[in-house]
Amino acid sequence: MSTPSIRRTFGSITEPARQIDVIHEADVLVVGSGPAGLAAALGAARAGAEVTLVERFGCYGGNITTVGVEGLAWYRHEQTVEADGIGREFETRAFEMGAAVQESQSQSYELDSEGFKLVADRLVEEAGINGMLHRSFAAPIMDGDAVVGIITESKAGREAIRARRVIDATGDADVAFRAGAPTHHTPREQMMAASVMFHLAGVDKQAFMAGIAADPQTYQDWGGGGEWNIETSGKEDGMFSPFLKKPFQQAIDDGLLPPHLSTIAGTWGAMHDTGELTYMNLVHLDGIDGTDPDDLTRGEVEGRRQALLAIEALRRYTPGCEGARLRNFGMTLGVRDTRKIDAVYNMTETDVREQARFHDSIGIYPEFIDGYGILILPTTGRYMQLPYRNVLPKGVRNLLVPGRSSGGDRISHAATRNMACCAVLGQGAGVAAALSLHSARELADVDIGAVQRELTRQGVRHQ
Repeated sequence: MSTPSIRRTFGSITEPARQIDVIHEADVLVVGSGPAGLAAALGAARAGAEVTLVERFGCYGGNITTVGVEGLAWYRHEQTVEADGIGREFETRAFEMGAAVQESQSQSYELDSEGFKLVADRLVEEAGINGMLHRSFAAPIMDGDAVVGIITESKAGREAIRARRVIDATGDADVAFRAGAPTHHTPREQMMAASVMFHLAGVDKQAFMAGIAADPQTYQDWGGGGEWNIETSGKEDGMFSPFLKKPFQQAIDDGLLPPHLSTIAGTWGAMHDTGELTYMNLVHLDGIDGTDPDDLTRGEVEGRRQALLAIEALRRYTPGCEGARLRNFGMTLGVRDTRKIDAVYNMTETDVREQARFHDSIGIYPEFIDGYGILILPTTGRYMQLPYRNVLPKGVRNLLVPGRSSGGDRISHAATRNMACCAVLGQGAGVAAALSLHSARELADVDIGAVQRELTRQGVRHQ
């Protein structure tokens, strides 16, 4: 079971008991609208359920929109085998709506984090989902060991939403944790680094791309110490990567950056004709626990400080960036690693490295591992299956937990945390929730064959 961070307290107070109005009831209630939650809501709605989607920010999309992670499937190459489904639809719909461009290192589309807000709005409206933005999850509503709704906090105060099925897509297993489900909380010192994403304007595209062509970087160049020592399978080493490290090392050598900021390095996303250089994934902050608001505060402030230093280094040492300026930051930190549920089945390192197969597969995911010092790209057609039991938490009923907080060990998390995988798990969870209602079965007893047939109908490959 996870334990909260130890912090200094100044005594305690007792809140008076109060009645909370139930403002809404739903068949399926999805909490959080990132890639997992948005896919879950769409999957459930398309399977015939009445769906409500609760989101704490003012837009849907999670990491895509609020953080600015625009590379949904940057792992995709000619031989990559995927589930498709709603995760692929995020890309194709965005491209059709002018909110995506060709990604720089793969055969995927790079999403426009701002434009995707409109894409998500359209998808939610078309599916008939009841969207409830600007409401933060505060507590589960319990009936014994069953989660039967949530309490939210907003400008309207505390409100209650009842539901027949609940999907926790918070990314941090917030609903599951507060409902008493067993969870594992990665120790702060072992967590993946958090990131501050930002975008630039005022870049000379012709000069920038000429500089990239003159000195192309590969995944092998990610090596070199500290944050950037990685294990690959070898086949990745000679492949092009939009990697930037030399400008920041030069800045350290010249005294512009302090030596301890050697972790400033990483990738750029897309170079637009407008002079915008987007999805700058350069700032990596260790020791940030995404469930600790004090850590988040420190990370936001320090991350923005480091981003400005990175921009100054780009201006001085990167062709085309002489007139670059900050366009915008993401709305919040990019968090990769906090809580995970103890699921009925927890994914393992062997599963993600050795093409695991499961009878209750709700989707597949290519052999893509990115995290904890490992980078393996899916260039040979290898893939794993993702079991329904992986989103089914122990200890509570009526709840599914897809996304990066689904069950698994350290290395499996480096695969399943990725946004496209979260979308696969989310769609499977949404379909299962809807079909459990249609058949009047508990989530643990849902007809997997029926779930798989509906996923096939929705365009998902699960075998």
